[in-house]
Amino acid sequence: MSGSGRLMISLALFASLLVCVNAHFNYKEALTKSIIFLEAQRSGKLPPHPRPPWRGDSALQDGKTVGVDLVGGYYDAGDNVKYGLPMAFTVTTLAWAAYFYKAELTSAGEMKNVLDGIKWGTDYFLKASTGNNRLFVQVGDPVSDHECWMRPENMKSSRKVLEINQNCPGTEIAAETAAALAASSIVFRDVDKTYSRNLLHSAKKLFQFANEHRGTYNGECPFYCSYSGYHDELLWGATWLYIATRRPIYLKYIQDESTTAIVSEFSWDLKFAGAQVLLSQLYWEGQKEFQTFQRQADGYICQVFPESPYHQAFITPGGLLHFRDGANAQYVTSTAFLFSVYSDLLARHRMQVTCGDKHFTSVQLMAFAKRQMDYLLGDNPIKRSMMVGFGNNPPLQAHHRGASVPVMAPTEDVNCGMSFVYWYNTNKPNPNELTGAILGGPDKQDRFIDSRTNSSYTEPCTYVNSVAIGVLAKLAK
Repeated sequence: MSGSGRLMISLALFASLLVCVNAHFNYKEALTKSIIFLEAQRSGKLPPHPRPPWRGDSALQDGKTVGVDLVGGYYDAGDNVKYGLPMAFTVTTLAWAAYFYKAELTSAGEMKNVLDGIKWGTDYFLKASTGNNRLFVQVGDPVSDHECWMRPENMKSSRKVLEINQNCPGTEIAAETAAALAASSIVFRDVDKTYSRNLLHSAKKLFQFANEHRGTYNGECPFYCSYSGYHDELLWGATWLYIATRRPIYLKYIQDESTTAIVSEFSWDLKFAGAQVLLSQLYWEGQKEFQTFQRQADGYICQVFPESPYHQAFITPGGLLHFRDGANAQYVTSTAFLFSVYSDLLARHRMQVTCGDKHFTSVQLMAFAKRQMDYLLGDNPIKRSMMVGFGNNPPLQAHHRGASVPVMAPTEDVNCGMSFVYWYNTNKPNPNELTGAILGGPDKQDRFIDSRTNSSYTEPCTYVNSVAIGVLAKLAK
């Protein structure tokens, strides 16, 4: 073969490799649609002309049984229950995206929509936390909810209300809600100062309640049990309050009272890594008292990054992080977000991560974050998107009541037993597109079953999308 022929083949192979490594998607479209999914999860009185056109007002009497207005907030996933812990984490991480990627979200034209999404949650939290040492943490009964496959606009299941107080504490939920309000107060500071002050005032009260009346609340089990305990939420809440106020009381808690650990997961249940990344930013900006947390943030990277000699996270044959079956995409998007933020901090301060005898740059970390997002968007062995309404061969059967039940009059009576026959146990596409929902995703062998009866593959969650928004905004630049 001639030298020119060998050169042409080599160039072709190199071009093919570039297409594989640098798979490109319309990240701005993915960003927009990710936000639209969160709008589809809204409960309460919706604004005129919602972007998911099949959604309507729902749960307008929430809280009436206990004499409190608890209308609003978010449904967590494919059901019609409002759980406080994952809702608060959704809002905290959405606020973090708005705080850290403000320029990128503004450039993409999505900052207002993100602020609206944050406020939809914080308005609810303000109503749920009006009393001292008291927080309403759940509306809806998961048992009765799971006995009926019905869209929220027509549901007739119990809207039971659960609360935590000084006699029945719930440190995890109170501290996470404090984090949500504190983080949100930062992003609203230049938008609405009065509202920002109200958020911060409530955040301070909730953190005090969480810290002074310690105890794990298991009322949201078996769906949102706190497996990791409450020390991570206390550190997380104190960190956001310190960033929002710079008050010594929160600095003292972080330095002298908090518990911390190197972990390989960032999720609604485990926040150590998130707090460590936030405190690393302060460390590199000059607060050397946070060095321990910066080293632990490095430790998180070393446990997750596949090229690290200390990595523990499982990677599927197709390259996807896999922590657990059932909404595994939440760990993918949360990892991508932390890697994205940390890569920016490394680049800003000209630092690297050292794992044993290996050193990793900001470029390498961001490439890994992008690879994880690209897998979800369609660059995977089965060549299909995991985001509804986006990309190649997206899912059609999201495990989601509102999306799978046709629009009907609000007064229409539905037999709960037959609802599963009509709309759940059918092998048909959902009548309503759940635009932007990132579903649970493939298993450890990169297999994906697009069936609403297989919830581990097809159920969406607000906290899968909330942590995707920041990294998508960065990729959309």
